[in-house]
Amino acid sequence: MTLTVIGSFVSPYVRKVLACMELKGLDYEVDPITPFFGNDEFTRMSPLRRIPVLIDGETVLSDSTVICAYLDEAYGGYALMPDGPRDRARARWLEEFADTRLGDLFIWGLFYQKFVRRMVWQEEADMDRVTKVLEEDAPAALDYLEGELPGEGYLFGPLGLADIALTSFFVNARYVGFEVDAKRWPRVARFIADVLAEPVMAKLLGIEAIQMNASITGRRQALIDAGVKLPEPRWGEREPRRGVMAL
Repeated sequence: MTLTVIGSFVSPYVRKVLACMELKGLDYEVDPITPFFGNDEFTRMSPLRRIPVLIDGETVLSDSTVICAYLDEAYGGYALMPDGPRDRARARWLEEFADTRLGDLFIWGLFYQKFVRRMVWQEEADMDRVTKVLEEDAPAALDYLEGELPGEGYLFGPLGLADIALTSFFVNARYVGFEVDAKRWPRVARFIADVLAEPVMAKLLGIEAIQMNASITGRRQALIDAGVKLPEPRWGEREPRRGVMAL
C-alpha cells in the first residue's frame, strides 16, 4: 500500500519524514499543501494544524517525530535509530534539539520572517528577531553542535534519523541566505555538506527546487509539469489561515 504524506516538500519536518521513507525504500505519495492552507478535513486529521500528516491505511498520524518512530517500528529494512539504549537516547535528544531549538531559530526566526511573511501574508519581517537569531541565538546553537558532531562520518555509523533531523533545518536557513561559517564551525559545516550530498537528500532537494521557483498557488502545477506524481488535492484551501504550523 502506498503511504500518503500531507505537507510541503519545503518543510524541514516533512523533509525529515520523506528522507526516512526513502532510506527505508517505502512507496509514498505527497499532497504538497503549503503550510497555512489546510482545510477543515486537514484540521480533523491534525488537530494542532501541523504538517506533516501520514496516512497509512486506517492509521493517521501527525508530528514528524511520531511519524518517524512509527515508520521504524512498523516497517523493517533500514534502521533509522542506532542500537543500544544510550545511543538511542542520544539520537532522540538530538532530534528533539533539532525540532525544537533549530526549528525556533531557523524556521520561525529566519525562514518564516524573511520568506513566509512576505510570500503568504504580504508582511515585513521582524528584523529585530532576525538580528537576534543571527548575532546571538544561532551562534550559541552552532557552538553546541560543534561539540556534539563527529569530525568525520555520521553520529552513529550509517545515515540515520538524528543526522537527517539536524541537517534539515539548515536547508531552510540557506533558502534565506544563512550559511554556516566553516572556519568557525568546521564540524557542523562538514556534517551538513555530507548529509545533503546523500542520494536521498539530493533527490528531495531537486523536488524542493521546483517548489521554491514557483508561486505559492502555482506550486502543485509546477510539480506536475516536472513529472512529480501527486494525489488528487483533498486537504488544501485557496486562501491561507493563521495558525497552521509546520512541525
